[in-house]
Amino acid sequence: MRIEVVTLFPALIGDALRYGVLARAVERGLISVGTEDPRVHAPDAHRTVDDRPYGGGPGMVLKPAPLCAAIAAARQRLPAGSRRIALSAQGEPLTQRCVAALAQLPGLVLIAGRYEGIDERVFPLAVDQELSIGDYVLSGGELPALVLIDALARLQPGALGDERSNVQESFGDGLLDWPHYTRPEVFEGRIVPAVLSSGDHAAIARWRLKQSVGRTWLRRPELIGHRPLDAERSALLQEFLAEQREGAQR
Repeated sequence: MRIEVVTLFPALIGDALRYGVLARAVERGLISVGTEDPRVHAPDAHRTVDDRPYGGGPGMVLKPAPLCAAIAAARQRLPAGSRRIALSAQGEPLTQRCVAALAQLPGLVLIAGRYEGIDERVFPLAVDQELSIGDYVLSGGELPALVLIDALARLQPGALGDERSNVQESFGDGLLDWPHYTRPEVFEGRIVPAVLSSGDHAAIARWRLKQSVGRTWLRRPELIGHRPLDAERSALLQEFLAEQREGAQR
């Protein structure tokens, strides 16, 4: 997968690609990440890319001409079928389902805004989609772009040490992940659930699914509201809640 990031801070993107799964995905040629700086496309000697907002108010706004030119330059390096995405607080929420859909595309231009915002005319002219990573404010779109790149890299075959990780992680099937444990078996008086060391793989799988459904119900019930549970998961949820009530009564 080929990705181009339109950003005023190319080094910020490049530095993040040197670590972990991202570095491995780049080294193995599973993804390539380039950058395009709007300053290169500013016509004046000072490379000006921002100006004061019409109507007054604080902050500066990214000018449309350099930004649109940078987006066009980045898009030219990508194959047909690539999409231009602006990382924006006004965008639709980024979900694992959305990431999985984007991972099927041949390429992406990710547009990282800065300052008070982007001139509104850029969106109908040079943006196909807006995405948000959460309901909070950041200094720019570079970190959200890296979040998306990392999520995409994990879905590239060969990026992870164990390909089952993508299937078994949180949100892989619309649910939160189950609890994880490692050695020692007892820590600060807390014991690893016996089923995990039983060797009974069917019982372990059932326990994990029950914990996953139960955690989602307790912590993110809206996820279950979006995708109603099937009969097996409904039964496991009732069992989980009964165990919770029993534990609270002890």
